[in-house]
Amino acid sequence: MKNRLKVARAEMNITQGELAERIGVTRQAVNSIELGKYVPSTVLALKMAKLFRKSVEELFMLEEDD
Repeated sequence: MKNRLKVARAEMNITQGELAERIGVTRQAVNSIELGKYVPSTVLALKMAKLFRKSVEELFMLEEDD
């Protein structure tokens, strides 16, 4: 699964740590999600979408092998 979290963070000018604090996870969790090593839960994806004012589909995209 690909994601646009890093781009969304840059648009809002927030760090991984700030994002983590706002959605209730660790900075390491945000880093793992951005790197594609961890797929967030539905609740977490919805929290991120709400924070960035984007749809879940704008932040996360399936790849052909997903």
